[in-house]
Amino acid sequence: MTVQKIIMTSGPGGFGTVDGELAVGGIPLTRLAARVGSTPFFAYDRSLIDARVALLRRTLPEALELSYAIKANPMPAVVHRLAALVDGLDVASAGELAVALDTGTHPDRISFAGPGKSPAELRRAVAAGVTIELESAIEARRVAAAGERLATRPRVAVRVNPDFAVRGSGMRMGGGPQQFGVDAEQVPALLDLLADLGLDLIGFHVFAGSQNLTAPILCEAQRRTVELIIKLAAGVADPIRYVNLGGGFGIPYTDRDQPLDLEPIADNLAALIGGPLTEQLPEARPVIELGRFLVGESGVYVTRVLDRKESRGETFLVVDGGLHHQLAASGNFGQVIRRNYPIAIGNKITEQPTEISTVVGRLCTPLDLLGDKVALPRTELGDLVVIFQAGAYGLTASPTAFLGHPAPAEVLV
Repeated sequence: MTVQKIIMTSGPGGFGTVDGELAVGGIPLTRLAARVGSTPFFAYDRSLIDARVALLRRTLPEALELSYAIKANPMPAVVHRLAALVDGLDVASAGELAVALDTGTHPDRISFAGPGKSPAELRRAVAAGVTIELESAIEARRVAAAGERLATRPRVAVRVNPDFAVRGSGMRMGGGPQQFGVDAEQVPALLDLLADLGLDLIGFHVFAGSQNLTAPILCEAQRRTVELIIKLAAGVADPIRYVNLGGGFGIPYTDRDQPLDLEPIADNLAALIGGPLTEQLPEARPVIELGRFLVGESGVYVTRVLDRKESRGETFLVVDGGLHHQLAASGNFGQVIRRNYPIAIGNKITEQPTEISTVVGRLCTPLDLLGDKVALPRTELGDLVVIFQAGAYGLTASPTAFLGHPAPAEVLV
């Protein structure tokens, strides 16, 4: 996705231009940088977060509940903002649980998923009264032990590793052997164990993949997810009250990516909720869990040019940030086919490109690459390089301790 398109389509209060500079939330970039006090930093625009939730509310079925996966961006200010807009929060650690509880969200609207939950984390989750999404029989026994110790009946759901995979996902998290969830064929035995342990089983969670931009594939996954959950629910004596259909909605990062078409997904979900889910599981509240789709396009990463150098015919712009803050934009330590995220010189946003430059960080690795041979205006020391689509899986998904540079600031504007 081009920078020009991002600016044109971000809407009121989002990204724009003021006096030749990028504006975030209506604030010119140099003024915002002065307010933050240093570079690099992440800036998240609350109006874009609000607009994304509003779009989903307008488009998706009214009966569908919306949950925010905190792992996408756990900045407390962002989580507090979203907690007021969505129906629930999903966490994956005791740290994220603390952030979620601090928002005032009722515990029965917080789910705790992820493999390898420690006994201490499970005790905290049981004590808080949140829904624990079980990933194994061992977790189930630990939860039951915590419930006995705390004299409470834990509320749980089963995270299922489906017997199908979702094509086209940026990261496959279901189908085949997985560390995530309980294999669908093993779920009946787990249900028997849960009954013996006396846990309060409220439902199921199926999440098969992330960062998918193809609506027909997501629709097929949702249909198969509903079929699987209905089949598994037949082995539960009490009514199912919770059906988490996962998420996986992607956002465009490059020119070749097309934004996800929500309309067919909305129609598909309406048919599933109004049909088999209502007919077979009338007491279940359907939930869709999104992270990147809610916050990814709301953020920018801003870093300042420290050096400009020529090497055998190529221009390198060395900035004070890098992969230790924004790993995804660098290509995840070389483990994926790298493509440039949208990138611009924020204080020269309206100037035309005049040269080809490569933007690198200051870490001692050639993998510290933020922009490979990109067309930019003539760039000088002190100019502000901006990477867009940086609202999700940025700072907390990066190796911040590498080389010991200071952590960047984060601001919600």
